[in-house]
This record gives sequence, structure tokens and C-alpha cells, in this order.
Amino acid sequence: MSATTQAPNRSTLTAPLPGGSLPASRRHPDVPRPTHAAVNALRYAAPALAAYAAVRLTGLSVLWAWAHAEGVGVWQTVASDWDANWYLGIADQGYARELGTTYDTNNLAFFPLYPVLVKAIAAFTPGSRATVGLLLAVAFSFLAAWGVFAVGDRLYGRRVGVLLTVLWGAFPVAAVQWMGYTESLFTAFVAWSLYAVLRGDWLWAGSLAALSGLTRPTGVALAAAVSLTALLSLRHGFRARALAGALLAPLGWLLYVGWVGLRLDRWDGYFAVQKLWHNELDGGVETLRVVRELLFYDSDPELYLVMVTLVMAACAALFAVCLRRRQPLPLLVFSGILLVIVLGSGGVYFPRARFLLPGFPLLLPLALYVAGLKWTRAALFVTAAVLGSAYCSGYMLLVWPSAP
Repeated sequence: MSATTQAPNRSTLTAPLPGGSLPASRRHPDVPRPTHAAVNALRYAAPALAAYAAVRLTGLSVLWAWAHAEGVGVWQTVASDWDANWYLGIADQGYARELGTTYDTNNLAFFPLYPVLVKAIAAFTPGSRATVGLLLAVAFSFLAAWGVFAVGDRLYGRRVGVLLTVLWGAFPVAAVQWMGYTESLFTAFVAWSLYAVLRGDWLWAGSLAALSGLTRPTGVALAAAVSLTALLSLRHGFRARALAGALLAPLGWLLYVGWVGLRLDRWDGYFAVQKLWHNELDGGVETLRVVRELLFYDSDPELYLVMVTLVMAACAALFAVCLRRRQPLPLLVFSGILLVIVLGSGGVYFPRARFLLPGFPLLLPLALYVAGLKWTRAALFVTAAVLGSAYCSGYMLLVWPSAP
């Protein structure tokens, strides 16, 4: 099968959402149908998950060896530094009650679902909240990888699904997938919500999009993708589930933004908080200013910032390819709005490659390209991606002096 030809319907093999079913001829008489379907789906996705684990373990090994050579520890960096420290602070002490005037200090900029999960699970498990947060991130990274595989497999077949999962695990800043950050949890919601849209499971799609809106501010991009696709589907006939999914999708984001407004006693409270973090859309003015300075005026540009710039440029180019290939509408809407938010922000520059990590649909053209290569060339491409990711991630955590 060519890399650009859609695979035949594999609805019994592609990883289903909970509640999926198998044909009667394949049901085990002693196992409940949803459980049987989930087990079969997990077995089917096992090569992708094993490959993902190998990619991330390679990156972790390089990071560990590099840190050992430098005489520094890794645990604090991945479990409790930078954004992880903010989430742990929310789990410990809750949210601020006043806006304040000091920049980069108000924790209401951080969405609540991840710290709430950390606090709830840590209350019933041994170990510190930092440990719980890190383990949750790792667990959700595998759930995200499964969802990434499911989307790729449904659209283009198992080989592309595995390659898409590997490429997501080999993203230049993929180390944050196994840190006390929200990227893994958010990507899990994105992947399974988009997969649900592709299947027409509107309640699942809307519910997962709503949860993503409680996880990261860019959950609004997923909400837009789900709601727009669901509403457009109504042209072919009214379906209550599609309308419900469209209404559910933005609910999490709207609830948190509304709650922040009530807590600060001002309707624009959330946006005022983001302004204190320099996060305002400026149409890309700040992005262009930094890019111009890095590439044309700085005689010795910081390597990490150059890498961030290259990642953003590559993602923008890949989005153009996705448009040309007429990728499914929900994937295009999500990736497009994500790019607009990241590239059009006037906020800090250095974490923008990380902000693009959940945009795995942008990697589909690369997965299709590699799938069409001979085995040796495909292996070389993947090896280069994995080793490049390991180096970039190590540099980000051990050399770059600021947050990833």
C-alpha cells in the first residue's frame, strides 16, 4: 500500500475509545465486550507504544549520561523545576486570590486539571507530590502516544501510525513528555478527541476537548476544531449528539476563564493575568522581532533559541503541506489555531517549541514520507530524529539556563 493511499476500514483493529465494540464473531464469551475491545486495541497498538518507549528511553539515557558527566542531578529538573514547581505550588497551596502587579508571579495563569490530579492521587499514594506528578506525566505520555497512533492508523494505516508515534516521541523538546509538565496530559486529550471526531463519536470528542480546556490555554484550539466539525456535520441531518459535542467542547476553557474572573472580581480577570505574563496576541510582531534579531543581528545567537526558531518554521511549513494534502478538517483547524496562538503571541519566546508539541497532526506529512522510503533510509531518518531529539532535549535541560 502506498504511503498516500488510505487504508481500508480497520474499525475492529484501530484503538477504540472506551465503549468500542467488536464483531460478534470475535467476542470472547467470558469477557465483557468493552474490555475485550480495549485489550485487542492495546495489543494492536503495542508496536507503536514499544517504539515510543524505546525513543524516550534513548533520550533519557543520553540525558542521564550527560548529567552524570556534568556532575548534576536529573531528578529535580524533571520533577519539580520551572513549570512543575508552579503546578506543585498550586497543589500545595491553591490559587492566588488577587491579581497583583508583579509580572510572572500570578499562578492563575496555570490551568487546574493537572495539579488537581496530582493533589488527589498523592493523597492516597506514598511518595511526594513531585513523584506523583512525574509518574502521571509518564503514564499520560503513553496514553497520548496510543492516541497519536490511533489517529495515524485510522487515516493511513498501521505503519504510518507507528511512525507518527515515533516522530512525536522524537520531537526536539520531547523531554518535557516525561517531566512534571502538562504537555503529555494535554496531548492525550487532543489525540483521543480528534480520533473521536474522525469516528463521529461526538460526546467523547466534546468531553475530552472540555477536559483539555481545563489543562492548557491552547485547549481553545481543540474546542474550536471539535465544535466547528460537529456543527458542520449537522448539514447532513440533525443529530443531538453532534450538537451536544459542539456545546461541550469549549466548556472546560470557558469555566476556568469564568472562574478566574469571579475570583478576581473582574470580567477580564484571566486576560489580565495573562497580560502580567506578557501573553497577548500581537499578530506575530514580537515573534518576527526576535527571529530577525537572532538570524540577522546577533553575532552569537543562543543555540537553543535558534532551535526554537527552526521548530516554529518547520511547523509552519508542515502546516502548508497539510493544507495542500487536504488533511481532515478537525486536524487542520486544531493545528492552524495552535500555530496562530504560538506564533502570534507577544509573550516569552523560548518555550514556543514546547507549546507546539501537542500539534502532532503537523508530523503526518513526515510520517507519510518516511513510510514511503526503503527500510534502510527510513531507519536512518528515524535514528537521526531520535538522536537529534536526545541532544536537543539534553541541551535544553542541562545547558539552556531558563525554563524549557
